[in-house]
Amino acid sequence: MRLAVLDIGSNTVHMLIFDVVRGARPVAYASQRFTMRLMRYLTHDGSINDEGLARLLDAVDSLMVMAREHEVDEILTIVTSAIREAVNGDEILAEIDARIDGDLQVLSGAEEAAATFLAARRWFGWVAGQLLVLDIGGGSLEIAAGVDEIPDVAESLPLGAGRLTRTYLHHDPPTKEELKELRTAVRAGLQPVAARVRESIDPDYVAATSKTFRSLARLAGMSLDSLGKNDRWQMSTSQLRDWVPRLAKIPAEQRMELPGITAERTFQIVAGAVVAVEVLQAFKIENVEICPWALREGALLRRLDQVE
Repeated sequence: MRLAVLDIGSNTVHMLIFDVVRGARPVAYASQRFTMRLMRYLTHDGSINDEGLARLLDAVDSLMVMAREHEVDEILTIVTSAIREAVNGDEILAEIDARIDGDLQVLSGAEEAAATFLAARRWFGWVAGQLLVLDIGGGSLEIAAGVDEIPDVAESLPLGAGRLTRTYLHHDPPTKEELKELRTAVRAGLQPVAARVRESIDPDYVAATSKTFRSLARLAGMSLDSLGKNDRWQMSTSQLRDWVPRLAKIPAEQRMELPGITAERTFQIVAGAVVAVEVLQAFKIENVEICPWALREGALLRRLDQVE
């Protein structure tokens, strides 16, 4: 069975194609993505404008061509917060649905968190014990924790790097006043959820997923020895906290010269770093390990569990 996962997110539209074998590790043999940064195309009333819609649909059309060229048997299409929360989201979903083969799954924030948690649990295994998983996307922050494959806690907050950049950081580089307002907003948004989660869990292991965390780890963390071809990265909260004020002083174009900072993340990496520091401090986390698997892999793993 040849399966494709089409992930339509806030920052990218990304397709991975797998040859599925039950019991085998899922490794994509083909991959293509388009950078969207949909938060740039939001109007004042919360709609995604015509330019953003056109770019999104062009990306979907291109990836559907790719899927047909590779003779994919099934396409698993998932949509997350940027489109889900847009005022014209239903119209956009109808446009996407008309272009794709197969079903369209619009994930809630809690479902995003749970699927990402499953990916991290499978990656780190049962030895990780009580696992806490953090994921910073373009539109939202997901927090999930538990001892099994289904998390006991699955929360989603509107604290994504793209959303916060658009709302609070209007200058490049941002001003001190903008950064202060951003930190205040992130702390206020985190506080009730963090307090509730801390009451119910005492994590043995903390993992972070998403391109934002991976970029920050390459900037402020360290590479660890690991088995296999995958890089293993760890980052301390103190290292990251030291980097944030320096990162905020560098214009976006120059940030790409730093390790780990790519063109698609350079404009929103400061907001992402602020969220990362605040969530790690809120849970009193000293070190976090980066998990290479996230939402796409979690959605795939759920589907693989159903394959006969």
